[in-house]
Amino acid sequence: MIKGKDIYNVIAGIVPLYVAMFLGYGSVRWWKILTPEQCSGVNRFVSMFAAPFLAFKFISANNPYKMNFKFLAGDSLQKVFVMVVLYIWNLTRFGNMDTGIIIYALFALPNTLVMGIPLMEAMYGKFSTPLITQIVVLQSVIWNTVLLILFEYRAAKILIQEQFPDNTAAIATVTIDPDVESLGGEPLQADTDVGHDGKLHVVVRRSASVSSNNTSYKSFELPSSGLSRASSSVSEIHSIYSARETPLRYPSFESPHIINLPKSMSVGTILEEDLKRPKKFWGGSRKNNSRVSSICTNDDSIGSSNGVVVLPHHSAASRDEHDELTETKENSRSSLSGSWKKMENIEENVENKKKQMPSARVMTKLITVMAYRKLSWNPNTWASVVGITWSLIAYRCHIKMPSIIEGSITIVSNTGLGMAMFSLGLFMALQPKIIACGKKWAAISMGVRFLAGPALIAATSAPIGIRGDLLRVEIIQAALPQGIIPFIFAKEYNLYPDIFSTAVIFGMVVALPVTIIYYVLLGL
Repeated sequence: MIKGKDIYNVIAGIVPLYVAMFLGYGSVRWWKILTPEQCSGVNRFVSMFAAPFLAFKFISANNPYKMNFKFLAGDSLQKVFVMVVLYIWNLTRFGNMDTGIIIYALFALPNTLVMGIPLMEAMYGKFSTPLITQIVVLQSVIWNTVLLILFEYRAAKILIQEQFPDNTAAIATVTIDPDVESLGGEPLQADTDVGHDGKLHVVVRRSASVSSNNTSYKSFELPSSGLSRASSSVSEIHSIYSARETPLRYPSFESPHIINLPKSMSVGTILEEDLKRPKKFWGGSRKNNSRVSSICTNDDSIGSSNGVVVLPHHSAASRDEHDELTETKENSRSSLSGSWKKMENIEENVENKKKQMPSARVMTKLITVMAYRKLSWNPNTWASVVGITWSLIAYRCHIKMPSIIEGSITIVSNTGLGMAMFSLGLFMALQPKIIACGKKWAAISMGVRFLAGPALIAATSAPIGIRGDLLRVEIIQAALPQGIIPFIFAKEYNLYPDIFSTAVIFGMVVALPVTIIYYVLLGL
């Protein structure tokens, strides 16, 4: 049974973290002590030194030979189940990779290192510290890496499909320059060379390093989001979309004309807009204009880049004019119906081409190279790897870390929790508003983070025999606020960063009451 003193101990253990976050928020939003440039320096210190040293401290102190594999299995089953469900959903016509990445990150990556360890110690004592540390190890080594691979795959897919819409299957190799850190975070340039076998050999590099005088390659300017198409190419790789950019010619009422309709416009819409300006485009009387309008406005939103509308000659006899216009109406419908079917076939061919990808070998090599570079340049990766290596050696050989090294690590790692929360307060203050993604996605993110996540991990943990405090720790750590790493990735790869911003900020605001409610309910 949870007593009032137990709740007080939880609040006493967590409130100091919120004080640091509050100071960071007030330093920017209210007191104007720090400028955005100075905030960048603080965040840089946290990401390069404080957080890696903090992670190394906990990971190196964890005994890898006494890990609770049942506890880890319950946590891992939750994440694997989510990935399998999202993968199957992505294979359906309703699937969407971007939404799948968002849902996976919301389910799988809570703020375990900064919030989890002090919260669990306050709730369940020292025995929970190694458990949460083991979760931190898996999160750093496996689950963050999975998220990075998904982001890199998405960026590679956008790069290839948007720059080579008709030739994706012809790509034989993709080579990345050594100075390219990520496919989604910087302006890039893709150079291609056609080999003797007709295959494309692509070289991706930073745009500034490409010479404009090199005529043996074709060059594409890629923005950081990877969403624009190249304007030209030496190898004559064209996009079918270029055929749609045909100007609209308004008709005169004296002779038949052809109207090339944009995809988004209907015949009725164009004629109704023209009827508002009869002197400029139509001539004649408003009576005749009404008859012409009645021909085409009955067709609901018929439009095509290849669709044509043939307008009749002006006739003086009203009955003959009526018959002629009626016949022309049927002909127009028939012509537009055929053009609409043709346009649908073109759209289907375009979608099929965009779904094509290079061979699995090419994509696997590309993603592996980019993920390795990204991880190798991340100090948190090195902190995790070095920490695991040291713990394996230290607990096997029963050796201790030299006091000089241990003291140096301790003095920096002690800044980790406070500076991480202070940096989170700076981040919150620099955002224009707490709920940046709208109420719908805010509700979805909070529901996934605080309701669906704990419920799913309870469902995957209970069947494998996890009971008592072990199950309670499992559930509450799944209800921690959203981690900051998914937001960093989302910002870099331009994938709805406002959703993750809302999940981080609003999640921190409601995390304390939510976790206390779970603590009380699970203790009944």
